[in-house]
Amino acid sequence: MIRIRKTGRVTAVVLAAGAVTALAGAPAQAATTAATGSWTADLSTVDGDDVNVTGAGGTLTLADAAWHRTARVFAGSEGSLLLAEHALGAPANRVSAALTADTPKGTSVEVDVRGRTGVNDWTEWTPAGTTLRADVGSVQVRISLHSDTDGVRPAVRSVALSADSAPQVNALAATTALTYKVYGTREGLVGGTTANGHKIVSHDHFVSFPSGKSVSPKGTGNYTARVCRTDGSKCEYAPVWEIGPWNERDDYWNPASVRSEFKDLPQGKPEAQAAYLDGYNGKKDDSGRTVQNPAGIDLADGVFWDGLGMSDNGYVNVTYLWTGSGPTGVVSTAGDPMNVRASASTSAAVKGLAANYAKVSIECYVTGDTVTGKFGTSNIWDRIGPGHYVSDTYLQTGSDSPVAPLC
Repeated sequence: MIRIRKTGRVTAVVLAAGAVTALAGAPAQAATTAATGSWTADLSTVDGDDVNVTGAGGTLTLADAAWHRTARVFAGSEGSLLLAEHALGAPANRVSAALTADTPKGTSVEVDVRGRTGVNDWTEWTPAGTTLRADVGSVQVRISLHSDTDGVRPAVRSVALSADSAPQVNALAATTALTYKVYGTREGLVGGTTANGHKIVSHDHFVSFPSGKSVSPKGTGNYTARVCRTDGSKCEYAPVWEIGPWNERDDYWNPASVRSEFKDLPQGKPEAQAAYLDGYNGKKDDSGRTVQNPAGIDLADGVFWDGLGMSDNGYVNVTYLWTGSGPTGVVSTAGDPMNVRASASTSAAVKGLAANYAKVSIECYVTGDTVTGKFGTSNIWDRIGPGHYVSDTYLQTGSDSPVAPLC
């Protein structure tokens, strides 16, 4: 992610070690062929997965420079453009960006990249110019604009992108998904908008982490968490659609080698927890606010009330499913969450919920009750967690056959 906070026009901002590129500030042009490893961002096409931006005339800027995403935002504005997935001419592990932008005082522009590693799988969003955790054949770029003052806008005039391979210094080995016990708070904010542009509704089903690295694009669950009561009695699988609580760059589940900020804290410990309980950083978050609770996750009301049956904020066990490896499937329902059962039977005890769009890990499969769902009729059930079963007919796996071994 590049963060530009200079005043005035910024040109030839280069995000690749040892590279030098000059840009002339021309309007966006069509992408060059993938075989060259270089292309130019289309800044003029804005659609449903973009948030509060306009690309009129080929210049990307905030559509509403006084739009406050939620009631927690008191001044300034933000927006993001999600570029279409781009196929590379050859596998690469780094995408660099050079841009021309006008950034008045108090505004910033950020560029993040992720790479596709499987049918449903992506790397985390990674600052442009740094290495992805694996060589990938296609990538997606996100351009984010921020302003601290109502009415003041940054303007991006061109973004040149290039892919290459670099020594892997921050590789994260594929492993079992990470799990940490963190303090959870209720999101609320019905009627507000999440970081990916979703309008928050009553009894909504999503979660929020204090980093943009794990935000799923609107209408997807590329990054999904399993959130459980500490006694394991109830869990929900829910997509990550929001940024917060407290910090915005605290990917605390990552090791220090890739954690964006607060690298001196133990892996798995949110900065807000350290600030609130230990006085870390003068009890402040990364915006200078005094931290009022140790939260490391926000839970939308449907997760909080319906999925977990919580009545007050408290500690939960969170599994960051995208940090693991293995077969996955995407929950596809008519909109409401599906029940997660204790066994492969429609009459088995309900252990929790799996929200629409959630991307779940498939550990193995069993045969059980025959179910007719979104993807046909079958007696195949997938185990997606310890003692957690869902019908395969509601999981988009990319295959009509089981994608995991028999349990």
